[in-house]
Amino acid sequence: MKHSSVLRKSIAVFGCAAACVVHASSALAQTYPAKPVRIVVPFGAGGPADIFARFLGARLQDTLGQPFVIEDRPGAGSIIGTDIVAKAPPDGYTLLMMSNTHTVNESLVPKRPFTLMKDFVAVAPVNSSDLLMVVHPSLPVHNVKELVQLAKSKPRGLNYASSGTGTPYHMAGELFKAMAGVDIVHVPHKGSGEARTSVMSGQVEMMTDAITTMAPIAKSGKVRAIATTGSKRSNTMPEVPTVSESGVKGYEATIWLGIMAPTGTPKPVIDRLNSEITKIVNRPDVRKTWQEQGAIPMSMSPGEFERYLNADIAKWAKVVKISGARPDQ
Repeated sequence: MKHSSVLRKSIAVFGCAAACVVHASSALAQTYPAKPVRIVVPFGAGGPADIFARFLGARLQDTLGQPFVIEDRPGAGSIIGTDIVAKAPPDGYTLLMMSNTHTVNESLVPKRPFTLMKDFVAVAPVNSSDLLMVVHPSLPVHNVKELVQLAKSKPRGLNYASSGTGTPYHMAGELFKAMAGVDIVHVPHKGSGEARTSVMSGQVEMMTDAITTMAPIAKSGKVRAIATTGSKRSNTMPEVPTVSESGVKGYEATIWLGIMAPTGTPKPVIDRLNSEITKIVNRPDVRKTWQEQGAIPMSMSPGEFERYLNADIAKWAKVVKISGARPDQ
């Protein structure tokens, strides 16, 4: 009887403690955010990460009632801004806008002050989009076949711009070089805007950039679009063939964006953010706007996004190995 009484008391105490934890978690989710939230974008202003962070932040502010402040902290191929978030308090008030640059860097840049899946927790994906391969109008090529022919006739005689080492634009270029059998020199820049300016001015002959930001420039005639990088033609520029159908069979490269938080951020906060972001990206008006720009909304639970990130790290590790890409390229 004595043991039975002790057991009943223990169960009662445990049940009370569990109920308190559930109540506290629910209360935390309901009261978050209680102050402004910072979203650090570790890339330059004017690029897809910056643009969509501001788009998302404005709508999160509308639904959650607190400012979501966008802070661009570019440098070192996203490492500077990312490290700021890694060292921030894990309270949900400092978030990271990340991309496949981060999953690439896990194998491309071995010396980093953080490890993505150790120092961060997945919150939610945002969207993905194809890339657009463009050249300066002075370059005598109008399609991928002509570009490959010119590049093979002038080994290391052509340059391609990117927004920095390890970015999707850098890796798209390295993957193209490996699959097409050409040697084109990589010219990294501090951000997408700077890279685009170099190509528009003719200082660099070509680049592969997000179709969401490059399509308007190509349509204006400031650069010449020669291919898109998806598995099928983009609805944004359906007249432009894919790299794969233009002769480099099987080539595919995209950019995707997502939100992560420092490890230790309370699960109720992660779940609240995931729920609100998922609602936003699936709104009919948002889907319509993004589709016109060439962006595809992405929806996953935190656990699904974590598995997606691990798979992407493994995928890009193979590409880095095959292409021979290095941080100093």
